[in-house]
Amino acid sequence: MTLFTLLLVLAFERLFKQGSHWQLDYRLERVFRHVRSYSFWVTAGMTIGAILVIMLCERALTGLFFNLPLLIYWIAVGLLCIGAGPTRLHYHAYLQAASRDDSAARQAMADELTLIHGVPHDCDEEAFLRELQNALLWINFRFYLAPLFWFIVGGIWGPALLVGYAFLRAWQAWLARRCTPRQRLLSGTDTILHVIDWVPVRLAGIAYALLGHGEKALPAWFASLGDLKTSQYQILTELAQFSLARDPHTDKVKTPKIAVAMAKKVAFCIVVVVALLTIYGALL
Repeated sequence: MTLFTLLLVLAFERLFKQGSHWQLDYRLERVFRHVRSYSFWVTAGMTIGAILVIMLCERALTGLFFNLPLLIYWIAVGLLCIGAGPTRLHYHAYLQAASRDDSAARQAMADELTLIHGVPHDCDEEAFLRELQNALLWINFRFYLAPLFWFIVGGIWGPALLVGYAFLRAWQAWLARRCTPRQRLLSGTDTILHVIDWVPVRLAGIAYALLGHGEKALPAWFASLGDLKTSQYQILTELAQFSLARDPHTDKVKTPKIAVAMAKKVAFCIVVVVALLTIYGALL
């Protein structure tokens, strides 16, 4: 059921998820407004609570009406957690602003896209476009590749792990947008995500290394296997940039499009690999 649900979710997400209505991050804002304490244990407690709620709902639906309600439930959870509807709108708004040379609107949309890790203030245009590429590659990882990983490896509890990851992702974005850097640090969210992103980042990294210009990417990927300190953002974007090295970072419209095209190719290939492995397992 995982593969069938995944294909339906990706199809529905591409066709209908254009705003924040089907975005768990948006729905959780009402919860986050009431949080007054920022610590590792608060973050862990909220995340575990979200996972337990999903597990209890899934358990209650199992076996009812030939599991049709359970299938609908899986699809709904997938739509809430996989995909970046509002961010896609910001991306298209950036392209429109860049096309008409509207620097203010372009900068505003770039700030939205680079919310989590930011852009150095003193960088030139080429470095700015590279950082924008990195932000888009990371958004693809956060909203597509990593959620797909947890949905698949979770098996029958895939939706629960998916919601847990999406909860942490939403909490990190809320802290970056509404709270101070100290509160974000105290929450421990970045540390938790650093740990749970370790495996998905390496899997996504090898995909970038193999699909792009991987002469330098493959050695860097092997080196990353023993790296426990460097941020997952830096590892993934460095591997992706090796694959994009032959493409110039000069055009403010084409440069982000190149990164998005590469990210889509990686996501598509991962889905194909999952499908083939699922079919192979079914045949055996």
